[in-house]
Amino acid sequence: MWCNWATMGFWGWTMMAGFWGLVIVLIIWAVRSATTAKTQSQADGGNALQTLDERLARGDIDPDEYKERRAILEKRR
Repeated sequence: MWCNWATMGFWGWTMMAGFWGLVIVLIIWAVRSATTAKTQSQADGGNALQTLDERLARGDIDPDEYKERRAILEKRR
């Protein structure tokens, strides 16, 4: 009779729920920060021209805006 769950009481259940809630939050935080870091490193990696090309191909921007932004990016290099 070492583990009698019925006598755990309110605080025991609250502490257990809090512990597992904290574990779940930490896992979600770790996954999000890993994917965010990956996305930021790709953006910082100099692939801005590739992203601009993709936006033009998808139709997100028109050719005039593409030319303006490409000129800005080429000046920065």
